[in-house]
Amino acid sequence: MFSGIVEEMATLAAIDRDQDNIDFTFKCSFVDHLKIDQSISHNGVCLTVVRLTDDTYTVTAMRETLIRSNLGLLKVGDRVNVERSMLMNGRLDGHIVQGHVDGTATCVGMEDADGSTYFTFEYPFDKTMAKRGYMTVDKGSVTVNGVSLTVCEPTDNSFKVAIIPYTRENTNFCDIKIGSVVNIEFDILGKYMARLLHFDA
Repeated sequence: MFSGIVEEMATLAAIDRDQDNIDFTFKCSFVDHLKIDQSISHNGVCLTVVRLTDDTYTVTAMRETLIRSNLGLLKVGDRVNVERSMLMNGRLDGHIVQGHVDGTATCVGMEDADGSTYFTFEYPFDKTMAKRGYMTVDKGSVTVNGVSLTVCEPTDNSFKVAIIPYTRENTNFCDIKIGSVVNIEFDILGKYMARLLHFDA
């Protein structure tokens, strides 16, 4: 489990394909604190460390993960947002993030907001999934590329988020432009509420 508070950006150093799986090798500042079998969020996707060297670590993404997320679009040199799993004895500064990405969205708008930036994202609308909690609500939480954010102006298939300069500089929001594909995870609390309401129907 994660909080959506990104620790830093890791740089993709190598890509190795093994049938339908892809091994991604990354460099980041906390490699020497990692261990095999540890969970790390990569652009919001929970992946397990399978190999370590002095200055890199490797994780494996299976076919389902590659289909559902933007990881299959990565190229060597790309930067991803990373976060180690949350400690249960600290504050939850973001919101509960599982690291189970629900799908992708596309950036369709960027506008200045007196120093901050509004990003608009669109995703395919599915009424059945929306009834199951796969949607956004005004002032609710959403995870974009692993970043915990507050929703503005949601529609059936889009939402806005306001990004302050610090977040833009210290996450890969600095690389997002119109047309960029990002990972999204809808709020787990909304999914549970939708499930509970199902039993009242």
